[in-house]
Amino acid sequence: MNEQPAPQQPQEDTGAKVLVVTGAGSGIGRAVARQALVAGFNVVLAGRRENELLATAEGHAQALVVPTDVCDEAQVAALFAQAVERFGRVDVLFNNAGTFGPSQSVEEISLADWNATLAVNLTGSMLCAAGAVRTMQRQKPQGGRIINNGSISAHSPRPRSVAYTVSKHAMTGLTKSIELDGRAFGISCGQIDIGNTSTGIMATLDVATGALQADGSRRVEPTFPVADAARAVLMMAQLPASATIGSLVITASGMPYIGRG
Repeated sequence: MNEQPAPQQPQEDTGAKVLVVTGAGSGIGRAVARQALVAGFNVVLAGRRENELLATAEGHAQALVVPTDVCDEAQVAALFAQAVERFGRVDVLFNNAGTFGPSQSVEEISLADWNATLAVNLTGSMLCAAGAVRTMQRQKPQGGRIINNGSISAHSPRPRSVAYTVSKHAMTGLTKSIELDGRAFGISCGQIDIGNTSTGIMATLDVATGALQADGSRRVEPTFPVADAARAVLMMAQLPASATIGSLVITASGMPYIGRG
């Protein structure tokens, strides 16, 4: 019978940490990248829109822009190769790229829209996690941290969000699997589930003019600044290797989540 390798004792890196952020051209990804750059991280900015990535990186010499489609395995491999070529290693991945997908229920959504949503939110996250784990296994000192961007929809869905909700429930399984399988290599994985931070994706939910509720009504919902969500992600990223946060939920105060519906 094959024996499992013993968990590796985490090793601390005394240099500037290297953070890879997907979806870094806007929203939470941009806010996290900018705060990390100010905090002294070396940051690799990944996303499909090069101009938006350059805008995120503006004024920061320790930023590396790598246009990347997270659904393309070869591009993801190139992302981590370029990160290592520039900075020597990868300490943290913020697995953030995602899409809300269509506002439709299960009997309405087309197979194409279903597949497109899961391709970005789930398969893209898996590919980036795989690239990070391979890199973290090879580097010396071995190890690192992955932070998956889930959603409060990983706990309680909104109406008419079947593809998004399923992808975020699956993200929780991905997080737990990485955390378990990464132990032998000093790799930890946690998930942050964010509710109603002020980003472009929230505009598609019309929270400011009335978001659809479980009872069919619409309600104006509170939001909170994206910079506050970014601070929570950075707090997870800055933890010593001896500690990890497996699950963190942060929402706008008073939003209809606890007792939703």
